[in-house]
Amino acid sequence: MEPGNQTRISEFILLGLSEEAEMQPLLFVLFLSMYLVTFTGNLLIILAIIKDSHLHTPMYFFLSNLSFADICFISTTIPKMLLNIQMQNKVISYEECIIQIYFFMLFGSVDNILLPVMAYDRFVAICHPLHYMVIMNPKFCGLLLLASWLMSVLESLLHSLMVLRLSFCTELEISHFFCEINQVVQLACSDTFLNDLVMYFATGVLGVFPLIGILYSYSKIVSSILRISSAEGKSKAFSTCGSHLSVISLFYGTGLGVYLSFAATPNPKPTAIVSVMYTVVTPMLNPFIYSLRNKDIKQGLRKLFN
Repeated sequence: MEPGNQTRISEFILLGLSEEAEMQPLLFVLFLSMYLVTFTGNLLIILAIIKDSHLHTPMYFFLSNLSFADICFISTTIPKMLLNIQMQNKVISYEECIIQIYFFMLFGSVDNILLPVMAYDRFVAICHPLHYMVIMNPKFCGLLLLASWLMSVLESLLHSLMVLRLSFCTELEISHFFCEINQVVQLACSDTFLNDLVMYFATGVLGVFPLIGILYSYSKIVSSILRISSAEGKSKAFSTCGSHLSVISLFYGTGLGVYLSFAATPNPKPTAIVSVMYTVVTPMLNPFIYSLRNKDIKQGLRKLFN
């Protein structure tokens, strides 16, 4: 068959996490609950930071943007999944699939880039406290945020355009609850070498380098903290990094686990189940991690409710 005859497809089939009919109501309630908790928790973090002038610092500026990205990230996949369960329909149109890939990659990349930016913020705060407000001035913070969004837009646009060039056969079932780019590429009839090359390159640039930046920042932070003589000073310095380290471990640990399992097994179903961790659970837990271990956020939330 000529690949050119296969390009005019109109839809994909999302098989979801389970094809058993009796499981659908349970999945609907479970994912609706997690979506509402994620949306509400991250929105409260944003509103608390906007409301409380004491939280108008670089650290919380980046945190509010991380919460916004998390809301958008989960909103690209879960509403469509819930709609399909409610309508007892597994179809997603070709156009919707491409749009979903674009925004999923966009907000996922923003999360990925903001984490090393926040690590750098902690590095400056702990290692260069006297120059913190000079280095992390509003203009520089704005430029860091703008660069994060621009890089994410370019990466997600590149991936989406690479998928658009592919030709697809009659086998259009995706063993996932959203249009996961690796599985979509695997369905193509045409040559996917260039797509694979771009994905590996993007993973190296926007996956490995941010992680290296985080590890470098925290190596300097730990070295600086160990030089503090008082135990109280060490504890205070570590407490400012604890929440961020927890989020980093959750984000990279679950994301790496998904892609390692994808590479290790030809069966995509377990990968789809594991991917719930970084697509749903991680954005849901982030507000709890930052609010439960952060006195400033707790105070901001109290002011918001009062």
